Amino acid sequence: MGRGGKAKSRDVQERRCIATGEVRPTSRMIRFVAGPDGSVVPDLAGRLPGRGIWVSSDRSAVELAVKKKLFSRAAKTQLTIPEGMVDRIETGLLRRVQDSLALARKASQAITGYEKVRGWLELERARVLMQARDGSERGKTKLKAPIQKPGGPDTFIGHLSAEELGLAFGRDRVIHAALSAGGLSKRVVEEAARLQSIRKDIGGNGSAGKEQTEA
Repeated sequence: MGRGGKAKSRDVQERRCIATGEVRPTSRMIRFVAGPDGSVVPDLAGRLPGRGIWVSSDRSAVELAVKKKLFSRAAKTQLTIPEGMVDRIETGLLRRVQDSLALARKASQAITGYEKVRGWLELERARVLMQARDGSERGKTKLKAPIQKPGGPDTFIGHLSAEELGLAFGRDRVIHAALSAGGLSKRVVEEAARLQSIRKDIGGNGSAGKEQTEA
């Protein structure tokens, strides 16, 4: 049993955030390590050697850890913070989303194009609907994301731009995309959730734009 008497899968790893004190799944956190030069190094893949320092994947939590020098306190030694570290984390997480999405596309776990996405949704093959935040609101409302189960993974991703989505699919712009079930799709959802929490002033649905079309 997990905290609060809730059942917890053995596969779910949790860590305590040094900024908020909350215990969260590592999939919603960012691991940091002390670099050989005494600087704080974001370990977005969670593979670098050294004792991990964990912070919630939330911009305010990371900024609080920087402001209050919590990295040094956790490491029990003086550490320096690289210039623009939070923005670098955002850039790195975006790259991870795009790389994971590109792999999912090659594995036939991701498609793009309004008609193809609509087909997957109608056949209930789609598990996640992705739509560009700067796409037409009128066009986007014609597609409905799968119903999210209580406590289940996200079924809608809407905080990437059309250009950011396009790069993952080898196109200039992408407005609509969908993910089927699969390990790569799960990775996209997890990385996208971390990115959304670290991004500043970008909502889930974005703002209305002019009508966009795609092949």
